[in-house]
Amino acid sequence: MASIRKTPTTNKVLFDTIRDLKKVSAVSGTNVFRAVAEKLSAPASQRAAVNISRIEKYAEEGETLIVPGKILGDGLLSKKVTVVAFSASLGAIEKIEKAGGKFIEIREYLKNKPSAKIRIMG
Repeated sequence: MASIRKTPTTNKVLFDTIRDLKKVSAVSGTNVFRAVAEKLSAPASQRAAVNISRIEKYAEEGETLIVPGKILGDGLLSKKVTVVAFSASLGAIEKIEKAGGKFIEIREYLKNKPSAKIRIMG
């Protein structure tokens, strides 16, 4: 019986993001970034898709969250939070910025001395 081989990702940005997360994890000794890399390595249908309403419900004011997937714009946000994610819808980015928060793509966040004081959501 033949074994089924996993098809490697053809999304270069995703591949580079996963590689960078693993490098930062190895250098810093922080498992947060390795966990995010593993979640992003999963099939697209299993990656996190987090709505703004969920961020509003579970995030603390001023907190930095990392989402191993996409931020979606459903819901309202009143808290000033920094959200780091692989991608986000335009509506989600607008709502985060309107609340005084900030959206940063994972690769950009990794370039600017990432902090281990970050919570995974999703």
